[in-house]
This record gives sequence, structure tokens and C-alpha cells, in this order.
Amino acid sequence: MKRTRLLILASMLMMVLTAAWQGSTTIFIIGDSTAANKDLSKGKLERGWGMALQCYFDDNIRVDNHAVNGRSSLSFINEGRWDRVLEKMKPGDYVIIQFGHNDEKPQADRHTDPGSTFDYNLAKFVRETREHGGIPVLMNSVVRRNFFVSAPENDDDEKLRTQTFKDGVKMVEGDSLIDTHGLYRVAPRDVAARMNVHFVDANRITHDLEQGLGTEGSKRLHMWFLPGTEPTEPKGKQDNTHYNVYGAHQVARLLADALCEEIPVLKRYRCDADLTVDRLGRGDYMDLEQAVRAAQALPKAVTTIQILGGEWVKPQLPKKSGVCFVMRQGATWK
Repeated sequence: MKRTRLLILASMLMMVLTAAWQGSTTIFIIGDSTAANKDLSKGKLERGWGMALQCYFDDNIRVDNHAVNGRSSLSFINEGRWDRVLEKMKPGDYVIIQFGHNDEKPQADRHTDPGSTFDYNLAKFVRETREHGGIPVLMNSVVRRNFFVSAPENDDDEKLRTQTFKDGVKMVEGDSLIDTHGLYRVAPRDVAARMNVHFVDANRITHDLEQGLGTEGSKRLHMWFLPGTEPTEPKGKQDNTHYNVYGAHQVARLLADALCEEIPVLKRYRCDADLTVDRLGRGDYMDLEQAVRAAQALPKAVTTIQILGGEWVKPQLPKKSGVCFVMRQGATWK
């Protein structure tokens, strides 16, 4: 009898967990390197804003980031990546659609034209998301950090990843951020208006962020390091397109707020913490001890550290340390 009751309770628990899993909502992200998951080997610091987005929604929302370095709306479709998203999508899920950086490039396997093939591909993503019961959200491209009077020639943002500081553009910068996207910035808004789709103006949001920080301050968002200042980039780097850890989190936080304003139902799942630790690189830190030291240095009476998944050794802290932990995505103490 006791064994039977245990089996019944275990079965009921499985049913509850399964229902909870099936009932959770997924936010898929499709796009390019500005949002993509990154190589974390050897302590690399580059991050996409899509990596960080999970930190700003609670466990009722799962972020599934399919953005990939170097992809345009065309190559994302032709490589079968969109089909894989459709296979995973369930009714009620969201799809953030953000392309443009690589659609601008001249290569035939990536190039599209705004008002024509670019719009067609965006409309395809919208239409097929809806056919699968999903909710599309169009975003235009985040800005490049371009304070040059005229944008330097850039046939491939991916080349920036292998350049050092000395390879960077040698041009005088001004005080005003200059657009590099042209009509690729406008097309997603136009498609959203024609198809009655949720739209988030990521270009305006990141423009205001970078312009507000100014010519020098905005470098903190990007893979922009003087030689000898960052151990993982000893020769330095001048990459005005891709984000570092800090930049990815600044952008992800702003885009999470914008999503909640555009889609108010998401507000109930919006969360935040002073710092996030995650071994998959989605947080501010991958090492808990580093996060604790950073938290203790903050000028706050109470600092919250959220931990995403995994098993961790709990730090031994004084009772009045002011550091509190939030365990998420199944994270546990050893």
C-alpha cells in the first residue's frame, strides 16, 4: 500500500512538472552576431545581447537564442536555421526577428535589398511564425559605434574579430553618432506596420545609449581595448560592432524593458538582479567568487546575485554581508 501511494505521488509530481514545462513560454531569437551566443574558450569576453536576455526574465520564460555570427535574413533561411526554429515552436511562443547588419553586405549568399528581398524575408518570418501559433516581434538592427563623419568601409563585420588595435580604423571621431544602416533600419518598421506586428526600435534604443555615453564612454560597451589593458586581448582591439559582457547586458536590459512596454503581458515575468552568475556565459560572471567580490564592492546595503542553473559551493559570508542569492533554472547548493 505504501509503495502504491509513493508511485501515485511520483506520478502526480511528474504530471505537475510536465505541465509546468509545457506551460512555459519560449522567446526565440533569430538574428546575427550582435545577438548571438559566443565562444567562451580562453576567457573570451565577446557576448551577444541575446545571450544576456535570460537574466531579465524569470523562469516562466525560456530564452532560446538561435542568432548566429555572420548571418543575414537570406543565409539564415538558406542554411535551414529557420526550419529548426519552426520545428521547436509551440503556440504562444515569441520570436524576436532582428537582421540587417549582414543583409547590407555585398556577398551574394547574404545580401538582400530593403523594400524588396529584405522585406520579403522579414514577412516570411512573420507569416510562418503566425502559422505555427507563435507571436512575431520585429526589431531593427542595433547601431554600430560610428562617431566618424563618414562611416569607414566595412564589407564584413566578422573580420573585426581577428583584428588587433593597430588594425583599427585611423579616423578622427566627432561627437555625434552617425547611422550606418540606412533603409535597413527602416524596413523592419515598415513590415511591422503593414502586417500589424509588434515592433521594437532597437536602433533608436541603442543609438540613445551610445550617444548618451559619448565618444569615449561608448567604447565600454564594445570589444574596444587598448593594448595591454585586457589579458584576453593583449594586442588590444577596436571593434565598434560587437559587445563585451558589460555592453551585452546594458543592451539586453533595455530591450527587455522595451519588450515589456510593447507586450505588457511580459511585465509579470520581468526580473532583475544586481549581478548574475552563469557557467554558460549568459551572466555578468561565470565564477561565483568573482561575483561575490564584485557585489561586496558595490555601494549598496543589499546586493542580489542570481545564479542560473548548476550546482554551486555556497560562499561563507558574514551574516550582515548584505549579499543575497536567488537560485534560478534549477540552481542548487552542494
